[in-house]
Amino acid sequence: MISETKKRRTSARSRSTNLLLLALLPLAVFTGLVANTAGTRWGIHPSVFHGIAAFAVLILSPWKQVIVRRGLGRRRKTSWISITLLVLVISTLTTGIMHAFGYQGRIGPLTLMQVHVGGALIALVLAYFHYRSHPVRFTRPVDANRRSFLKAAGVSVGAALTWIGLEGTLDALGASGGERRFTGSHERGSFDPRGFPVTSWLDDRVQTIDADDWVLGIGGSTMSLADIDALPHEEFAAVLDCTSAWYTSQLWTGVRLDRLIDPGSDRAIVVRSQTGYSRRFPVSDIESLWLVTHVGGEPLSAGHGFPARIVAPGRRGFWWVKWVTEIDTSPVPWWIQLPFPAT
Repeated sequence: MISETKKRRTSARSRSTNLLLLALLPLAVFTGLVANTAGTRWGIHPSVFHGIAAFAVLILSPWKQVIVRRGLGRRRKTSWISITLLVLVISTLTTGIMHAFGYQGRIGPLTLMQVHVGGALIALVLAYFHYRSHPVRFTRPVDANRRSFLKAAGVSVGAALTWIGLEGTLDALGASGGERRFTGSHERGSFDPRGFPVTSWLDDRVQTIDADDWVLGIGGSTMSLADIDALPHEEFAAVLDCTSAWYTSQLWTGVRLDRLIDPGSDRAIVVRSQTGYSRRFPVSDIESLWLVTHVGGEPLSAGHGFPARIVAPGRRGFWWVKWVTEIDTSPVPWWIQLPFPAT
């Protein structure tokens, strides 16, 4: 009788742990993706929820370790999924914490954030197959009992306190992680036009463009770089916050898009790069979008988008299209595009 009761309690603990992880893993990935997209400060930025969800997964890891160890003893054909998933979750949590402490190096050919984001996305796919092979359904009365509720509440509070403690420790120690922007990004080369990183989206490569040959297609007409330079320019400060987890404040010089193109009744502004990369902006943003040719009083370098790039304050770096060759309007709403470009 005692053995049977113990088995039921063990099964209940295992189910509650698996159900919590089933909710937390997608939540951690989703909040991470939203945090990587949002460039303006909200009441509570998604990066806060992302950190708390990640620490909740970490707190549950000892319980999950027991479940995994017990499952491996049964030698199932799908055990490799469990092991790979465990490794990916651990590596994702580890790289996230390394980033919080200010580490910005590479792991082999990949940046820390590429390992972190890539590991999380692959882990989410594996979690789906893992739960398909080990179904856990929210159907039993034990799933909604007082013990399960207290466990979920305890994990949530513990994760929140751990996140607060980490942030407080980084501040107290004066660690570089304590100076992160609200998005979680670290400062790099602010007000130094040659000091901030050169990054491109996925398979884009730095373009070498001859200024004399460059032509900008805009609203059905064309403009040369000399035409652009002849227009009244303004210098302004804006923060480029890259999804590679760094940010830089720079003084940019350029022309606001509402002085270059009239959207009329169209609903979106489409900007294309020489690489084929493109982004679709809402027309309502036209007064805050800039075509810039200089940074810090110097012409843009090739790596930073020469001869002209978009500066979109309040949006993350993947919106700041480099090596712009075309600006046009479209009747198609701006949100009819992938949240992140595919290439």
